[in-house]
Amino acid sequence: MIECLDIVKIYKNGDVETPVLKNVSFKINDGEFVAIMGPSGSGKSTLMHILGALDTPTSGVYKLDDQDVSKLSDDQLANIRKNKIGFVFQSFNLLSRATVIRNVSLPLIYSEVPKEERIKKAKQSLVLAGLPENRWEHLSNQLSGGQMQRVAIARALVNDPSIILADEPTGNLDTKTGEVVLATFQELNNKNHHTIVLITHELYVAQHADRIIHIQDGLIIKDEKNQNKRIVNNDLN
Repeated sequence: MIECLDIVKIYKNGDVETPVLKNVSFKINDGEFVAIMGPSGSGKSTLMHILGALDTPTSGVYKLDDQDVSKLSDDQLANIRKNKIGFVFQSFNLLSRATVIRNVSLPLIYSEVPKEERIKKAKQSLVLAGLPENRWEHLSNQLSGGQMQRVAIARALVNDPSIILADEPTGNLDTKTGEVVLATFQELNNKNHHTIVLITHELYVAQHADRIIHIQDGLIIKDEKNQNKRIVNNDLN
């Protein structure tokens, strides 16, 4: 599903060049749950932007579903983001005065999906994300942090993307609530076979994935099967 081959990213400021990614190569197969872990300044955020079609590499090849994303135009990249990638961010990015249903269905409004179908798909996504039905008509600012993140996960699922890209999804949550949100990703991967890429700087978060790619100073320093996987219960009221 995902293939990165010799990805290089160099930022330029006048005559000054700052290499951020240095010949990064790896593959992620359909249905994998992979964590990309590294400290601040390691290049993981830049890599996330490339995987999410938010940026393009200076050189190298990035393929998503056998399509060379690194060579696409801005409009084509926008279509990739809209149709193939579901984003979950640390800050939730919900409309505070909109209902849960409207927040989840928002990407479908931009895709001009009819209202009845939008509502149906939003409800299906909320079931997958594990948010109780009695919260669906709440405004997002009436929810707990963990519930808001589940709404964000449902929104990421609503377009049936090839990949869910989660960038520090537990960063604004307490440990217990973060564990429940991570359990939601595990359930989506185990039961629904969604491909999930989790970006994090914390080992205990990465240990919820099946595989951990370690990045440091723009280089992949280790790519390993997670032998110490943390399994947690998906139980958020």
